[in-house]
Parts: sequence; structure tokens; C-alpha cells
Amino acid sequence: MYVLIGGAGLIGLNLAQRLVDLGHTVAVIDIDPVACRYAREQVGVMAFEGSAVSTEVLLEAGIRKADALAAVLRDDALNLAMATLGKHYGVPQIMVRMRHRDFGEPYRIAGATHVINAIELAVSTMVNAIEYPEVESIMHFEQGQIEVLKLAIPNQCHVVGRSVAEVAQDQRFPTGSLIIGYQTHPQTSLKIPNGSTVLEPGSTILIVTKPGTLHEVIDFVQGCT
Repeated sequence: MYVLIGGAGLIGLNLAQRLVDLGHTVAVIDIDPVACRYAREQVGVMAFEGSAVSTEVLLEAGIRKADALAAVLRDDALNLAMATLGKHYGVPQIMVRMRHRDFGEPYRIAGATHVINAIELAVSTMVNAIEYPEVESIMHFEQGQIEVLKLAIPNQCHVVGRSVAEVAQDQRFPTGSLIIGYQTHPQTSLKIPNGSTVLEPGSTILIVTKPGTLHEVIDFVQGCT
């Protein structure tokens, strides 16, 4: 994929590096010549010096052929303008970093397909780490209506030696929750379990649930026998 990134700051450059590592072709736009030189020499991407909301610069950077656009500029007004131009030139995937939540709806109207609130994401991550220290990670979907959590299975707990089907049929397992991933060891690949998959001690599971049942899920999975 050809990905165009507006902004060669910390997020823009790290995003570019990750995308390059995954084999994508990346170009960044920034008004800072030093940042552009760093992007070329250290990250190995194309860099265009100028405004990411200038049609001339965007056309030079190849916005017409871009498969995705990421607007991570210094303020929401600039990101909004870049998203609008991205839609105008037919970019199918438009991602924006939102600083102020009031821009959420304008971003969507402008054509953004993904709106990432960096501040709320950081705060939520810290709150989850404090509130649920036993959870390895939590992912939020549908504006927080759905949670996916990664849990380690202790050596002695309710689910050890039981199949996924048996766990799902247990009346103590929160209604509406579902085990969707299973990893026997940190170095092994994550797989999608079926009903006969037996949960081993020391393994890890991914569970999808609702925010109100997080504590119930954790207590059930990691409760001692």
C-alpha cells in the first residue's frame, strides 16, 4: 500500500517506521526541513517539505495514488483540512489523530474513516492498568461498547483443564462473553479456539465482553479452585 502521512513529528515518524517494516511504501509531508531529512535518512521514506494542506504539495506527494492517508499534524484544524482534501482526491482510507473531541463529528463529515483520540487512548490505557492490573491488555471497540481483554490463566483456577465449550456453558461465566483467541505460550502463535480447545495453565486467552462485566470475567477466569 502507498500511505501518505501528514506530519513528521514523533507519532508520524514512528508510524512511518512501522509501516515500512511491514513492507508498505510511505511518504511524509512536513514543513520542517530537519524532520524531512531525518525521515529520508533514518526512516527510509520519501519526504516532501511543505504544508500537508497544500494541494500542490499533496499532488507532488502522490495523493491521487494513495491507498491510505494519516493526518497527525499539530492541531485539529489542520488535520481536518487534510482529511477533507484526502476525500476530495479519493483516498479510500483516511485516519486522523484527534486532540479535541469536538472535532469528532466534523472529522467524520470530512470523510475520515478512522478517528483516533490520542489523549483518551492514553488515559484509558492508564486507567485500565490501574483498575485491572491482572489484565495484559484491553482493546476498546464501538466507542467502548465492546471490550477485548487478554488474560493469563493461572496454574490453579476455574478454567484449567476445561474446554472452551465447558467454560461457555458454566453459569458463572458472564452472559454475552466469548473466548475468541488462545495462546498456549508467549512464543507461540495466537489461534482461534473451537469448543474442544482445552485451556492449559500458563496459557493466555482473548475474551470479548461488555464493559460492565470486566470484573466478573476476570474473577471467573483467574479465580482459584
